[in-house]
Amino acid sequence: MRVLLGVTGGVAAYKAAIVLRRLKEDGHTVRVVPTAASLQFVGRATWEALSGLPATTDTFDNVPAVEHVRLGQQADLVLVAPATADFLAQLAHGEARDLLGNALLATRAPVVVAPAMHTEMWEKPSTQANVATLRERGVTVIDPAVGRLTGPDSGPGRLPEPEEIVAAAYAVVGSGPMPDGTSSAPWGDLAGVRIVISAGGTREPIDAVRYLGNRSSGHQGFALAEAARERGAHVTVVAANVALPLSEGVARVDVETSAELARAVRQSAAEADVVVMAAAVADFRPREASATKIKKDGSGALTLELVETEDILRSLVLEAVPGRTVVGFAAETGDDATSAVEHARAKARRKGADLLVFNPVGEGRGFGDVPNEVTMLDAAGAEVGRAAGPKLAVAHAVLDAVARLRG
Repeated sequence: MRVLLGVTGGVAAYKAAIVLRRLKEDGHTVRVVPTAASLQFVGRATWEALSGLPATTDTFDNVPAVEHVRLGQQADLVLVAPATADFLAQLAHGEARDLLGNALLATRAPVVVAPAMHTEMWEKPSTQANVATLRERGVTVIDPAVGRLTGPDSGPGRLPEPEEIVAAAYAVVGSGPMPDGTSSAPWGDLAGVRIVISAGGTREPIDAVRYLGNRSSGHQGFALAEAARERGAHVTVVAANVALPLSEGVARVDVETSAELARAVRQSAAEADVVVMAAAVADFRPREASATKIKKDGSGALTLELVETEDILRSLVLEAVPGRTVVGFAAETGDDATSAVEHARAKARRKGADLLVFNPVGEGRGFGDVPNEVTMLDAAGAEVGRAAGPKLAVAHAVLDAVARLRG
């Protein structure tokens, strides 16, 4: 589940760090959006270290990604803890003063807020009116606890304990692991689905120090793994030369060559429901690899004899395991005779995968930590979908197509 955790400017903000930890331990992706005032109590570095994601406050941070809208659109749950009296007033009046306010206006996800303030503030008629308005609109407002407040004060207004906040959030969405260890329905539309994803680019040895390789970084494959995990799948990544981290709960198998990748994918996919071949697998390898470094001999040239590698995607299709969905990727460029998309359509018909994801590459597109643009094709080469934007957004679009294929 994707949780947007808002933190507003109260001294109880330190408890939100424990809320974040609990959600992460339960396997959820948590993006923290602190208000500027809250950073007086807990700094941005803490939120980024605990969540593993940026913790920005300003509406104009990362404008190209349209984050002030996208954060709310992509959340499965919005949780605000602590929620100050000022924040409750803003939310009740539909104001968007910062990134958190904008995200809340843009979300259709359930919203849970946990107020924390002094007793006089909580009991103020204006605050109670704002709370009543929010509840009428479907926002879940957790009643504050009674106890010690800032300084010598005591009374209603204390932030509930983190375990109570997490339990209340889970109750709203109606599923997930509860703090007492019990569990109800699983998260996400891919809950329990076993997915194997290959990522990165293979390297085929020439000698002891050199290899034939490609520019694939593994960013799109790892984004697919993250998206699948968020949606409840059991994910295994076969990573070919990828120097990127993976979230907790994702199994990883590291390989180097196309032959190693083929073996690892077959082993991992033996009981898989979905196999996604996002890795850039070498089409050729040297027939012979030297055990020592090849030296220059003054001839001015070196001749390598190359042989074709296994077409792993086609092999998976030909295995035709009942109930298994096979997805391929095609990074293509056009040439004088044929456009990139026509090459991809021909490849879709040739490979026969349930879904072929085509992305044009070159001129700063495709490879690395850059936005991606894909067209999804069926086994006949017909277009069934498109997506563009950050690689995580593209990953979710691809998984949307996979979910539709699986019914």
